[in-house]
Amino acid sequence: MALRSFADGALFAEVLGEGVPRILALHGWGRRGADFTKALAGLPAVAPDLPGFGASPAPQEVIGAEGYARVVERMLDDLDAPVLVVGHSFGGRVAMRLAVNHPEAVAGIVLTGVPLLRLRPARRPPLSYRLMRLANRIGVVSDEAMERRRRRSGSADYRAATGIMRDILVKVIAETYEAELAQAPAPVHLLWGGNDREVPVEVARRALAIREEAGLPVSLEVVDGVGHMLPIEVPDRLRAAVMERVP
Repeated sequence: MALRSFADGALFAEVLGEGVPRILALHGWGRRGADFTKALAGLPAVAPDLPGFGASPAPQEVIGAEGYARVVERMLDDLDAPVLVVGHSFGGRVAMRLAVNHPEAVAGIVLTGVPLLRLRPARRPPLSYRLMRLANRIGVVSDEAMERRRRRSGSADYRAATGIMRDILVKVIAETYEAELAQAPAPVHLLWGGNDREVPVEVARRALAIREEAGLPVSLEVVDGVGHMLPIEVPDRLRAAVMERVP
């Protein structure tokens, strides 16, 4: 399927179905809009490759979910707003910022496998790593040696990222979204894989509690036997959730 350009070439997106899109689907880190092809086939949907992934160029500066939302919001004039926003993993973080920034343009949100908050405090890097990093900064340890250590210590996403995208990853990992959960007025549906090891169901349950305490519309659906890649593992379940809520 051909990609269509949006936001003056800042985004390239899969356009599914007929007519002006009423569904905006945002993919996870290291993925692309094509992840939603099966789930949203035939529906009035658009699924962009977020900046730095797929066909879309990387940002020119280090940005977090807020910065990504600022890029995505440039698509809104081409959509039949208010839209239903679907967010998987990192894309759900962007979806929440978009919903807070433009409540009039977001009719509802479906989130799946989104790291919205931490279950435990962030751990500091080991002392040996911090000392090596300091030695690198003062020129005692070479950049090549430091990069080898980073690759041994970092996650798969970190090892795969290079250049500005690695700096962006470090920034977004440090972000949490309790404030956005308590602010976004649009109904939020949490659709979670029961076997999600990357973002456990407990994250969804805590997000549910935050929304309920704030008096905001929210629902939770857990799909047993499904992992983190729910849009690909069980596209029919995501499709059903979307069809129930599309404006």
